[in-house]
Formats: sequence, structure tokens, C-alpha cells
Amino acid sequence: MAEQLRIHAVDMQISPSSFTASEKSGASVSPSTPGGTAPLRPPKRRSRCGRCLCWTLLAVIVLILLIAAAAGVVYVMFRLRLPKYSVDHLRVSRFSVNDDVITVGAAFDVTVTARNPNRKIGIYYEEGSELSLWYADERICTGSFPVLYQGHRNTTMLHVFLTGGTQVGSELFAELQRQQLAGVLPLTFRGDVPVRVKLDELTLWKVTFNVRCSVVVDSLTNSDDISVRSSSCRFRLKLW
Repeated sequence: MAEQLRIHAVDMQISPSSFTASEKSGASVSPSTPGGTAPLRPPKRRSRCGRCLCWTLLAVIVLILLIAAAAGVVYVMFRLRLPKYSVDHLRVSRFSVNDDVITVGAAFDVTVTARNPNRKIGIYYEEGSELSLWYADERICTGSFPVLYQGHRNTTMLHVFLTGGTQVGSELFAELQRQQLAGVLPLTFRGDVPVRVKLDELTLWKVTFNVRCSVVVDSLTNSDDISVRSSSCRFRLKLW
């Protein structure tokens, strides 16, 4: 009889060496396998930067709230009111024109009225002020504000002297002459004045009063009869 074929069952076991062989052959290994190596994680820098930014914003908000609260307390206690300024008179002691290069030279005596309406607040006007008189975009002359102390509820009339000169273009000079003939000449008075505010016995840090006045006169001749047709001033406080 023909020999009968017999089939025997064989248990297949995969030894760890087979994984080693697969690694050597270039097969990929899952990070979860014992033979795999977990990838390095980058440090959590974004979260730290985000925390620093949040704390910085919170500190700024708290500082703003404290300053606003302090300003509110000062306003309620002292009933703070802004000073007022006006240009009341303008005297031209010299106004000359050189036709060769159209150079304008001038000297002005400007009468300025400063009003402090506060009951418990005084103002120290200090050195380092800058005053100027402008026609269009040309600065005609410069000067400085007097150094003085203005008490509470006080109105002071001051004489500010401005001198200087500038070159102007032919078109601007023709416009200046035309406005003089019409009797309506617009000028701009600018002032940056460092001051210290006194609250009763407490003197605060130095701030700057920024004043801009639009003045309309009838002419710029060498005369005491110059009429100020209108004067309006804007005031702004600069804390630095």
C-alpha cells in the first residue's frame, strides 16, 4: 500500500529576535513596542510666554485704574478746573521785508491773559518754555513765557516778547500782502510751558501746558493800533 501522508500541527512562536531582524532590515517600529524609542517633546515655551503676557496686561490695567482713581479723588477734593488763556493785544515794534530774498523780520509785544479759576490750586510757571508766532506754516518769531507763580483764583496779564525772522516764498508773501489789504490776517500762537501744580501744601511733578491760539489781526504794520479781531485758544496737558 502506498504510504499514508501525515500532517502534524506545529505551533508558530515569534521570538524577539525577529523584531531585531526587522529593525535591521529597515522596517518601522511603532513607538508603543518595547523596542521603539519615544520622540522627544519640545519644552512648553508658549504657555510660559502666554502667562507672562497675561500678567503684564493685568499689571498695566491695574496701574491705569489706580491712576484714574487718584485723578478722580483729586478732581473731587480740589474741584480741578483747567486754566484759561487769551491773546488780548498785539503790538508790532518791527516788521520789515527784504525784497531781494523776501525775508520777513519782526518783533512783537504780545499781551497774554492767564486765568487760574481753581480755589486750592496754584501754578508754578518754570524755565524752559517755548513760544512762537506763525503765519501759515512759517514761524515768524520766537520767545519764552515769564517765570512766575500764579496763585489760586488769580488772573494775570503778561507781556511776552517775540523776535525773529524767516524767508517766505513769493506766493506766500503775495498772500500776506493781500490779507493785509483786506484787514484780515490769521496768525497762530503756540506755546509749550513747563509747570508744577501746587495742591495746598503739596507740589506735584513737572508737566507741560500745551497752548494753541488762533488770532486774527487787521494788519502787521509798525503801529500800536493793531486790532485783534478774534482770539481763541485750546489747552492740553502733557504729562511727560
